[in-house]
Amino acid sequence: MQYREVRTGKKISQLGLGTSQFGSKAWGYGAFYAEHEARLIVRRAVELGITLFDTAAIYGDGQSECILGAALGEDRAAVFIATKAHPILPPSFRLPQRAAASASRLGVARLDLYQMHWPSPLPGDGSVMRQMRRLQQDGLVAEVGVSNYSLARWRSAENALGSRILSNQVPYNLVNRTAEADVAFARDHDRLIIAHSPLAQGLLSGKYDKTNRPSNARRVNSSDFTPVALERIDELMKILREIARAHSSSVAQVALAWVIRDPAVVAIPGASSVAQLESNVAATEINLKDDEYQALDLASRSVNAAAGRTRRPKAAISGLAKSVAESARYGWQVATTLPGGKVAKTSVSSGKG
Repeated sequence: MQYREVRTGKKISQLGLGTSQFGSKAWGYGAFYAEHEARLIVRRAVELGITLFDTAAIYGDGQSECILGAALGEDRAAVFIATKAHPILPPSFRLPQRAAASASRLGVARLDLYQMHWPSPLPGDGSVMRQMRRLQQDGLVAEVGVSNYSLARWRSAENALGSRILSNQVPYNLVNRTAEADVAFARDHDRLIIAHSPLAQGLLSGKYDKTNRPSNARRVNSSDFTPVALERIDELMKILREIARAHSSSVAQVALAWVIRDPAVVAIPGASSVAQLESNVAATEINLKDDEYQALDLASRSVNAAAGRTRRPKAAISGLAKSVAESARYGWQVATTLPGGKVAKTSVSSGKG
């Protein structure tokens, strides 16, 4: 396992553990997984040298944070825990209280990395970054991050914060390379890209093709798992299998090795079992040769071009109707204060990304 040096005070492993499935019904893993298997996965991750753990307030309505914090136990002080602010409009609404609630669920006094889960459909990040700055000054937040931001908005938010925003968490894998400009920026400015969905939610696991589509609800409804999309990656999968044979590894391990080869990138695949976690960690031992990397690069670029994924979608939104639509799409919830200070939210989402 290698670690990224980005002046955080804590080591950040090149491969982390994503925990969106902890406590979430959407993945269909059931109560036994949440109550037992998840803890075993976290404990084994620590043993294998993983120090980066990513969660969010919206994952399982806070259950992911609770499960992760309890499983880490005394190791919480030694690892780097990243969580995300629940997407409520306006984004600055009770942000200090939300940060404190996440810290409480995780069982920590300080959040190593506190990320804005999605860019607000409202323009600008000035108000939320002023609150983030105060949270840093108060010692509740060590590093600030963003998630699913465009490069322009990442840099704009950083200007509003007045100091570095350590990371941008974005989908980044062989079939989705729309964040290449973000990766270059991170590489040149001592920042990090946290790659979520590094295996494209299992698309790059080697398990699926046009004759064997997934049954999981999150995957079966994804445009990446249509027969057309599965056929589009045929050539890429052939190359992945050839390289996997050369390294006596799996297709998924090679795909992960490609993602974390860049020193500005860390990946946070999830794990449905301890065995899958161990398989993911084995990817850190794969040293891709230059010709192998180039072959994957060319095939990957062809897939991205065919899918129309050559650049990040624009984040600019105008008009109330578009704002509401974008809010619903990304799980944003509009906050209203009820008697007694309770918060009512207009929509419910299990979280995406």
